[in-house]
Amino acid sequence: MLQVPFIRENKALVIERLAKRNIDANQMITDVIVFDEERRQIQTELDNTLAESNSLSKEIGNLYKSGEAQKANLLKEKTTQLKQVSKELTEALNNKSEALKELLYKIPNIPNEVVPRGNSELDNEEIFKEGDIPVLHEGALPHWELAKKYDIIDFELGNKIAGAGFPVYKGKGARLQRALIAYFLDKNTGAGYTEYQLPHMVNEASGIGTGQLPDKEGQMYHITEDNLYLIPTAEVPGTNIFRDVVLNESELPVGITGYTPCFRREAGSYGAHVRGLNRLHQFDKVEIIRVEHPSKSYEALDGMVSHVKDILKELKLPYRILRLCGGDTSFASALTYDFEVFSTAQDRWLEISSISNFETFQANRLKLRFKNSEGKNELAHTLNGSSLALPRVLAGILENYQTENGIEIPKVLQPYTGFNIID
Repeated sequence: MLQVPFIRENKALVIERLAKRNIDANQMITDVIVFDEERRQIQTELDNTLAESNSLSKEIGNLYKSGEAQKANLLKEKTTQLKQVSKELTEALNNKSEALKELLYKIPNIPNEVVPRGNSELDNEEIFKEGDIPVLHEGALPHWELAKKYDIIDFELGNKIAGAGFPVYKGKGARLQRALIAYFLDKNTGAGYTEYQLPHMVNEASGIGTGQLPDKEGQMYHITEDNLYLIPTAEVPGTNIFRDVVLNESELPVGITGYTPCFRREAGSYGAHVRGLNRLHQFDKVEIIRVEHPSKSYEALDGMVSHVKDILKELKLPYRILRLCGGDTSFASALTYDFEVFSTAQDRWLEISSISNFETFQANRLKLRFKNSEGKNELAHTLNGSSLALPRVLAGILENYQTENGIEIPKVLQPYTGFNIID
């Protein structure tokens, strides 16, 4: 959530940056400033009324002590009136503050200055590419056909048990899935991230804290009876560890990692591009999350990008990095880099990681602060990234490592799988 003082002091900048998202924010930003001025005016009136009431109460006490009860009783009528005015002003203040908060919830984060303008993924900028695209043998198959051929993922069984988008991994497919999770966690903890096992459901406050609510209710599975949400990513429970927390500056940076299943309704997703593992309602992901000093968060973002690069080098998968345009950047992010793996059998790029800096946007919602060198509380910066999302990484391995004799396992994973080929 954007901070009101920042909006007041940088109105033109906020409108200009939100235009990168193809949003005409002039009216919204003007309304925020007007609402805030009205809120502050009501607050001033309330403060003055309370101060007058307190002053009269002291005067009434002195009048009673001096035997001037008649004067005291006249003033008591005045304090009764002031109490009613205070009650009305308090209600008006709460209503105005709530209206301002609801308006702020609708405004996305402003993109960083380096974010390009654009409408969709077609306008994203490729900034890096590495790895050789393998030349496959004649008759090479996409991963959903390989899964059936080697009996390692059963999409039809998952459809029977739960519905489309809930695959069942079995045999060497399940072992490879588990190997990837362990490998990713080991890489992350080796880089200094502390491992957490996190809840798979969150409350409404947690969803609001990271920006999933009230923006993405339709994409989340909602357990209405308990008002809980199945997590769309470990970012939500992981970042909410720090909700309402004040850290010492010496505690920064904080880095955590965790494996969770992720649940997304993906309403309206149909077609060949979502076949197999390309888009699921339930999938596994290992996440990295950082809480950083504002002056060091973009250095940390670069470090997270380098970390994921290293993982993909070890897996020997061809990949590229995109800087997302304003129209494709998520609601809460200021700057996002997407990693994509090339699927040789599908002849297309598959997104396997997003790494984002949210600056103070989430921290303001979370009330996540640190005590700076001057002893004042300051909002921290939050960052997160997939390290990595498993379905499309697995799809890339199955398709790019397939041979006429079976699917070879990347060498870095063989100590985790205990086998070197699926045949």
